Amino acid sequence: MAGLYIHIPFCKQRCTYCDFYTQVAPKLIPDLVNSLAEELKMRRNYLRNDVIETIYFGGGTPSLLTAKQFRSVFDSLYLNYTVSENAEITFEANPDDINEDFLNEISDLPFNRISMGIQSFNDVDLKRVNRRHSAQQAVNAVKVAQLAGFKNISIDLIYGLPGQSVEGWEEQIDKAFGLDVQHISVYGLTYEEGTKLWKQKEAGELSVTEDEIMLEMYHSLLKKMDKNGFEAYEISNFAKPGFRSKHNSAYWKLTPYSGIGPSAHSFDGDSRQWNIASTTKYINAIQQNTNFFEKENLTIEEKYNDYVMISLRTREGIDLEFLDLNFGVYFLNHCLKNADNHIKMQNLVRENNKLFLSLKGIDISNLIIRDLIYVD
Repeated sequence: MAGLYIHIPFCKQRCTYCDFYTQVAPKLIPDLVNSLAEELKMRRNYLRNDVIETIYFGGGTPSLLTAKQFRSVFDSLYLNYTVSENAEITFEANPDDINEDFLNEISDLPFNRISMGIQSFNDVDLKRVNRRHSAQQAVNAVKVAQLAGFKNISIDLIYGLPGQSVEGWEEQIDKAFGLDVQHISVYGLTYEEGTKLWKQKEAGELSVTEDEIMLEMYHSLLKKMDKNGFEAYEISNFAKPGFRSKHNSAYWKLTPYSGIGPSAHSFDGDSRQWNIASTTKYINAIQQNTNFFEKENLTIEEKYNDYVMISLRTREGIDLEFLDLNFGVYFLNHCLKNADNHIKMQNLVRENNKLFLSLKGIDISNLIIRDLIYVD
């Protein structure tokens, strides 16, 4: 089992909070598509011929591609990889790109899941962070996708936006439930250094939500998700039964995956590698068949730390049997020793040979993870 991530690093405009590798350069899209198809061919042996169970087009804004451009990537993908008949195949989209014409054009492509970056159903919030769609466009996009036959739709929301109140946030959640989507990813706003939003904060140009209010917003979210039949299967991800993101879940289980495109990361179980974070340099390297990525082999300590950091964010938590089998008794004992105080304080729960965060522990998850990782 393995996954493919394909990075489309283009946007029509840049959101003020975004620190991902993206750019406004539509003229580069044709050359990038050709390079993606070529990289898929060049790296077909990276995953050791494992069957591809998940494919995810992320960005950036993959919905900027035309059906013909998507088809070019899929042609290379299916020619060079074995893809499961039941593979989950997702593309990220901006709501203003989703309309009947676009969905008709891609109807013969194998997509079976859409992830929409809605972020807010409030026009003031959207303008404040430079989103290019309106609240009504977001609602319309979901409805159009449903009418087109998509039965697995995920939306992204952000809480703690400048000036947002707890009541205002709760209204956002309720609007999301009213759309009858299957999956919701929710992220607390962070101010990443160098972004426009961070500069606005430093200049005192906006109202920053206090940590106590952020926690109140998250707790309200958990209650509403549970009431509406969504399971919190990861700290930021919520799904109706049977609709967990298979692609993200594979990441959290340390399943090998190949990242295709500028700045994309890959993991084969023993090493990580990442492509150059420059579209033009990436395209040139692919065309000239020169190196376009860096690589690091992982030590046992790094693998253990990755497992702890990722799995502890999930509902299932740390599988102690898996930890013992894959990392040995030394790391098992290290984990349990450092978890002991958190178990006594009811931040962690040990049950059925699993170690997972309590509701109380979620609030200090970063602190708990810091205590459990291995530092030489």
